[in-house]
Amino acid sequence: MRNRILIIGLIFLSGKNSLAQKNTLDFYLQVAIQNSPLLKDFQSQMESNAIDSERIRAQYKPQVSGSSINSYAPVINGFGYDNAITNGGQLSGIVNVSQTLVSRGNLSAQYKNIQLQNQGIANTARISTQDLKRTITNQYLTAFGTLQELNLAKEIRELLQKEVHILKTLTEKNVYRQTDYLTLLVTVQQQDLSLRQLDIQYHNDFATLNYLAGIVDTTAVNLDEPSFTINPLPGPDHSVFFQKYTIDSLILVHNRTLLDYSYKPKVNLYANGGYVSSLMYQGYKNFGTSVGFDITVPIYDGKQKKMQYRKLDISERSRSGYKNFYTNQYYQQINQLEQQLQQTESLIGDINNQIKYSEGLIEVNTKLLETGDAKIADLIIALNNYLNAKNLLTQNKVSRLQIINQINYWNR
Repeated sequence: MRNRILIIGLIFLSGKNSLAQKNTLDFYLQVAIQNSPLLKDFQSQMESNAIDSERIRAQYKPQVSGSSINSYAPVINGFGYDNAITNGGQLSGIVNVSQTLVSRGNLSAQYKNIQLQNQGIANTARISTQDLKRTITNQYLTAFGTLQELNLAKEIRELLQKEVHILKTLTEKNVYRQTDYLTLLVTVQQQDLSLRQLDIQYHNDFATLNYLAGIVDTTAVNLDEPSFTINPLPGPDHSVFFQKYTIDSLILVHNRTLLDYSYKPKVNLYANGGYVSSLMYQGYKNFGTSVGFDITVPIYDGKQKKMQYRKLDISERSRSGYKNFYTNQYYQQINQLEQQLQQTESLIGDINNQIKYSEGLIEVNTKLLETGDAKIADLIIALNNYLNAKNLLTQNKVSRLQIINQINYWNR
């Protein structure tokens, strides 16, 4: 029911108000999760395991089958099969009922095995969901960063156009030389080319975002700036990445239990009834029934049980080694990301100070331009410094969000 509501909601979102909704990170995350075939496959695996659980219950219920043997072996002129073996033929129709006896502990162990498999699948699905969210978020931030550079390029272009208009007027009044005007005009043309290149890049980044989310749409829209907060770091035992090793440990322990039960004696009860006759004498009386039981007791199999135990011990050592190595990587990665975040935030502060100086320098040169005292080369340098600083600020802001996204990937 919940999935149906989500699907209806997504259909509504993709309607008239799609432009108002598709520019948020949450929208892309929801759609990507909804469209992911991998996550759907995990759900299918769990549904399949539920069927296996029902099959276990069914196979230990009475099993009913029917069989019929109908043969005729004639002896012609003394030639034919030995009647002592064939009785000349056989006519039979039997209904068989069998029941395998199993202890509650054995049955519970098999159910527990499927339960642990489902826990492993569910945990893998959660990790895959985090991977998908991280991928979508990184691409969203990449497209958002390109969009910010594009908007900045438009801002610089508008500023240059104003300067060109002022310089053109002053050039016509012979305050500035024609070469000064052409120099600034070439700078505007270069900015136009950069603007077109950024526009192409943004469309490509946006198309990649749609591709990753499974959205068929080529129309680029504005992207809202996401707001991230760092989630508290959970203890290792509560992280989905470490739960994988816990579940693997439980599976290995449980495999020992299943192995023990596989070497227990097995008892099978059976009963049948029907008609079996050679039709040689009073065939109408050959209706009957029989009951019995089979017992299978393992005695010796070449010490295969001990070999299976040894394999489980090896698997446990491997699991423990992976967990210890991953634990070290986990904390190293978190510490490294926190250090990068601190350095990036410090750099952003320094860049903001540089931008203030660049803005002041542009303002001074603009006033000097209006009075005819500015040097065009100095004005262009000031504009380039401002553009580079703003681009560097955008890149580091996006980098900061990406680092937080990486930290939250481990924290979720």
